[in-house]
Amino acid sequence: MNITIVNQSIIPAHLYGGTERVIWYLGKELTKMGHKLTYLVAKNSYCDFAKVKELDPKKDFNSQIPKNADIVHFNFPVNEKIDKPYIVTIHGNSSLEQKFNLNSVFVSKNHAQRHKSNSFVYNGLDWDDYGTPDFDKKQEYFHFLANAAWKVKNLKGAIKICSIAGKELAVLGGSRLNFKMGFRFTTNRKIKFYGMLGGIKKHNLLRGSRGLIFPVLWDEPFGLAIIESMYFGCPVFGTPYGSLPELVNKNTGFLSTDSLEIAKAIKNSTSFNGKLISEYVVDEFNSKKMALEYLKKYEIILSGNNLNVNKPEYLSQKHLETYIFD
Repeated sequence: MNITIVNQSIIPAHLYGGTERVIWYLGKELTKMGHKLTYLVAKNSYCDFAKVKELDPKKDFNSQIPKNADIVHFNFPVNEKIDKPYIVTIHGNSSLEQKFNLNSVFVSKNHAQRHKSNSFVYNGLDWDDYGTPDFDKKQEYFHFLANAAWKVKNLKGAIKICSIAGKELAVLGGSRLNFKMGFRFTTNRKIKFYGMLGGIKKHNLLRGSRGLIFPVLWDEPFGLAIIESMYFGCPVFGTPYGSLPELVNKNTGFLSTDSLEIAKAIKNSTSFNGKLISEYVVDEFNSKKMALEYLKKYEIILSGNNLNVNKPEYLSQKHLETYIFD
């Protein structure tokens, strides 16, 4: 099958790049299975296992999609009428009352349900690229892994939790002085900032951490930070919003809307079995499993059917930020 994957950013991922990392591993797995892959992506992209074609934002998609494409996989909402069979993965949360294509796919069950859909595929990663976890040499710190400037990721709540528990926090994704949040300067010296990290530096910090502090204030669509952390044997301590109850169970972490309860739970982080947490995420959220699920979606579309009976539509949600960490 000739498959074209379309995204508006550069591949491979550098530092943050969640969607970029997902489509990279998806394409890699599809290529291993014998499919021919083309990435239609932003300028300056490259790939060693598939063709890369530069996406020109000034041109329509139909004129840029390879003529031999059997199916096209977009990774952002598309308003243009596409001539080829196609699928659209929605990676993020949406605007209220926003409607989507009949062939939309979401990235968790909760994400789909909040859009009046039951069409979803969990993200998966190629864990061979993450090195070997070390379950015996955990240090005394926990970590926060997200864009710290994004209020819904709730760095403030993570700092509060660790302060209550008297624990150190490594912040991956932010700096001590941040003007984007209305001039925030963190004085607590137990909070260490590492900026936007990727690759080996990020993996080494996760390898030494006792757990992920993830008290998000929104309905998380999926959360690559969750599965990356669990791969290294880190239990997840967060809020029960969005995908978190699907990804985190009693054996892999603790979820609550109460900062005091979360602080108490991280004091007992050694009660979790890091090896079992890692094995769970490798089995459930790997790139091969993701690719096989997308192939099922492709076949449905190629058979002339749609993935959704009605157009998915984003449902209004309660304001989660009023529930915790005022």
